[in-house]
Amino acid sequence: MRFWLASREENAQIGGQLRVPSCQIGTGSIREIRRPTRDTGYLDLAGTRENPFRGKITDLKATALTNLHSHGATTVRPLLVGVLSLLCATSPAAFAADAPVKPNIIFILADDLGWTDLGCQGSKYYKTPNIDKLASVGLRFTHGYTCGPNCQPTRAALMTGQYGPRTGIYTVGGIERFDWKSRPLRPVENVQKLPLDRSTVGDVMKSAGYATGMFGKWHLGQDDASHPSKRGFDQAIVSMGKHFNFVTQPKLEYPKGTYLADFLTDKAVDFIKRNKEKPFFLYLPHFGVHSPFEAKPDLVAKFKEQPTAGGHNDPTYAAMIASVDESVGRLLATLDELKLAENTIVIFSSDNGGVGGYVREGLKKSGDITDNAPLRSGKGSLYEGGVRVPWIVRWPGKVPVGITDTPIISVDLLPTLIELGGTKAPANQTLDGVSMVECFTSGGKKAPTRDLFWHFPGYLGAGQGTWRTTPAGAIRSGNWKLIEFFEDGKKELYDLRADESQKTSLAEKNPDKVAELHAKLVAWRKAISAPMPTPNKK
Repeated sequence: MRFWLASREENAQIGGQLRVPSCQIGTGSIREIRRPTRDTGYLDLAGTRENPFRGKITDLKATALTNLHSHGATTVRPLLVGVLSLLCATSPAAFAADAPVKPNIIFILADDLGWTDLGCQGSKYYKTPNIDKLASVGLRFTHGYTCGPNCQPTRAALMTGQYGPRTGIYTVGGIERFDWKSRPLRPVENVQKLPLDRSTVGDVMKSAGYATGMFGKWHLGQDDASHPSKRGFDQAIVSMGKHFNFVTQPKLEYPKGTYLADFLTDKAVDFIKRNKEKPFFLYLPHFGVHSPFEAKPDLVAKFKEQPTAGGHNDPTYAAMIASVDESVGRLLATLDELKLAENTIVIFSSDNGGVGGYVREGLKKSGDITDNAPLRSGKGSLYEGGVRVPWIVRWPGKVPVGITDTPIISVDLLPTLIELGGTKAPANQTLDGVSMVECFTSGGKKAPTRDLFWHFPGYLGAGQGTWRTTPAGAIRSGNWKLIEFFEDGKKELYDLRADESQKTSLAEKNPDKVAELHAKLVAWRKAISAPMPTPNKK
């Protein structure tokens, strides 16, 4: 709430004449006197964005500047400017007590960014100074997971807090995308649009009083009814498929040669600036670093001069990562500029593992764009390289700086934001994730006790006659991970603490553990009504 000061001509001098470090008025305080416009000047009271003071302005007295001077004003001219006389009919205090302040929330999602594709995650070739800085002042999860091994199922899980069997979204596209007819099983039909009866993160945060914005890859339906502007986002611009000469929904013009990551960041920065006076939720799902592999020429040239490191050796891909990193840096700089950083939670993650690890897996002879080593395989697989991704959280003064091995997964986002926003879960929508707020604020020490599940009843090809995955399911319970392949019932068991690279299955040596975890997996599938692939009747 802004309390306006009398006299346009006199107020025009206030911005250059008055300095008030602190001035108590009831239970509120004058935070600053901002430079006025040509016609007006105003007092901006602390805490007013989230908790407007409930007193009433009754008159303007000529004693304001004397009182302000006594509270630390360094230079005051004898202007005929009013003081606020605030009355409260039922309380001796001039203002109501402060209410809890809702934090702003920014969720940045990279596309196809692998677990080791960041400097803070171990890359010696890719340069990500802004994301690395975010991690250095935040909490970095080394066991962050996605619900799907590819784009669409993870995005559905993030938006709804539900595993794939509840939304019907398991993969990208229809089952005819790959030649399942040459295989023993018929995949489960895949839902290609997020069901309209599901509440999204946008819906929930909007109902909690947040301004909501989404800019980037939606991938949950391209028709008008599925557009994020109809799914809880006040402002939404969708684009994917190209990094240059891209098309947006709604259609917008932009200068020739504009890079998509820069365009989306421009829109995100503008959203923050326009909503700085109220709580906001910004969802920025970049299309980078998904194929086609296109990058700004100056960045590509830069990385051509850099020494490569292992499976990280492609300058175009490195430049694409650099553009996502630049985006993060611009958002953080905007928060600093607007003095919003202290009350803004920034979360960074990816939608699935990197597009690499296939040569090591024997699925192709060459051509990996990146490598998720030491993790096994990559995007499209239920091995760790396909579903383990970066998760970084920053909330100054609330989330301790550090690194945690506590698992976190896509379905946890919505329950977490519900708690942060001080709102309720959507009615008639089961949430499979848990709130991670206590985990965040304890630096990972207070971790939820639960198992993580994956269900992929389809095929993802890797080339002629090779497959990133065949129909499968998985469970992570403690340090153990069991993968069940549905074609032949084969089960693989790994101790992820001792064998992060999943080189040696312990299934034969630990039949009791296999039986225990498989029973949990079967029980979960039954509880969630997960459909299974059926025999292929050739």
